[in-house]
Amino acid sequence: MSDEPDAAVAAAWAYEGLHVNALFRQWVEPVLEAAGVTTGTSVLDVGCGTGVVAREAFGRVGQTGSVTGLDIGPGMLAVAEILEPGVRWAEGDAGELPFDDNEFDAVVSQFGLMFFPDRVRAIREMLRCARPGSRVVVAVWDALDHSEAYPIAVDLLSRWAGPAAADALRAPFVLGDTDELRDLFEQAGASAMSIDTELGTARFPSVRSMVEADLRGWLPVMGVFLDDDLIDLILAEADDALGQYVTVDGEMVFDAPAHIVTIPA
Repeated sequence: MSDEPDAAVAAAWAYEGLHVNALFRQWVEPVLEAAGVTTGTSVLDVGCGTGVVAREAFGRVGQTGSVTGLDIGPGMLAVAEILEPGVRWAEGDAGELPFDDNEFDAVVSQFGLMFFPDRVRAIREMLRCARPGSRVVVAVWDALDHSEAYPIAVDLLSRWAGPAAADALRAPFVLGDTDELRDLFEQAGASAMSIDTELGTARFPSVRSMVEADLRGWLPVMGVFLDDDLIDLILAEADDALGQYVTVDGEMVFDAPAHIVTIPA
């Protein structure tokens, strides 16, 4: 029991080190631009993880603004606090935000909505906390089959590590259908919105780093832990399975599209 906090922090550091630059950082500017974050803005980042969006927002808002990052994972927040102590970090549930009505000038959530237990309630909560005239901006990944390498990685995990590991890797892509996504927001009371699909690029130093990011960084965050022997086996298989995405410089590069939903509050 005493090892659980250390394991959560270790998984969060792995997530930050292996995934943030390769996948998430490129989406920070589009999300903050869509939300209108600038000097003096008060920002709420829901499902902040280790805080890449909140950190960038903190650099934008200056001394007259403020940034609050909320996540349900204490391990994620422990890492976020170390990386940027100037942000107000809060542990809490996206379905029951511990903030006042109309408290923030911008509410954002990057790649978190897929994992909220009650997505409709979470969207309602984000809308509740946004001031009239502000924007709520939510980014989610496009469908799994539109992300070039991940269907192969999911199949690899299914064959060698079983359904729990494969489902953990499928989970980020479950809101990829734009019709279903629009319906979800409409259920939450968002009558006006825009959904923009943008083509991002995943860029890992190697096949090994991409697969290891999932095996050691993402799967533990989702509660799936593989032993070292199985990890080594999967990494050996991955070189052949994913070799088509390796550049002449040895990097692994592939399409990683996402949807950005913008809602006027």
